[in-house]
Amino acid sequence: MSNEFLLNAEVRTSGTGRGASRRLRHAEIVPAIMYGAGHEPMMLEITHKELARKLENDAFYSHILTLKIAGKDHKAVLRDLQRHPARNKLIHADFQSVSDTQRITMHVPLHFVGAELSPGMKTQGGVVSHLMNSIEVRCLAKDLPEFITADMSGLSLHQSIHLSDLKVPDGVQVVALIQGADHDLPVASVHAPQAIVEEAAPVAAAAAPAAGAASGAAAPAADAKAKPEGKGK
Repeated sequence: MSNEFLLNAEVRTSGTGRGASRRLRHAEIVPAIMYGAGHEPMMLEITHKELARKLENDAFYSHILTLKIAGKDHKAVLRDLQRHPARNKLIHADFQSVSDTQRITMHVPLHFVGAELSPGMKTQGGVVSHLMNSIEVRCLAKDLPEFITADMSGLSLHQSIHLSDLKVPDGVQVVALIQGADHDLPVASVHAPQAIVEEAAPVAAAAAPAAGAASGAAAPAADAKAKPEGKGK
């Protein structure tokens, strides 16, 4: 396990409740909890500086972490992180401990490759839209991938990559696909540039007033013919 995913924590001895948590935060310490894997929840405290530094690595959010507590290593994942709404401060963290025999559900980032080689972009003038940045997977902790690759090199204009097109490692399931084929959503597509679509609207809008003007001009002429006939009756 890389030191990037090692986090030092201590068992909280200062009590629980809002008052105790407030005192910890004033001391630049983040209250935390670790639960799961068949043991009682552990109330923890982590220095704000260390946790904030680890969070600078985006991979920290989707990796198996090592929490060192009282000299013992615990495997866990970050489940929730609360920040102060106005200040750049962390105020609470939730960790879920994991075991080698229990499956976990995690969001894993998508890495898109090959778009510039796709026919849709290379020869057909299309542009790429990423419809998802991550997907939810279910697997054992040891099988959790760092990321899932989405290869777009074969896409033509107006084509998409769906969840079922992604190649995931052995032992890894895409949660949405477990729920059924109707959850096989697109993750990226190649489509025509928006500017081309928008150009058609002004042309149609210009045609409408012109048509209206022509019909309006014809109406007086018809009325002019009708008036003499009225006078003759």
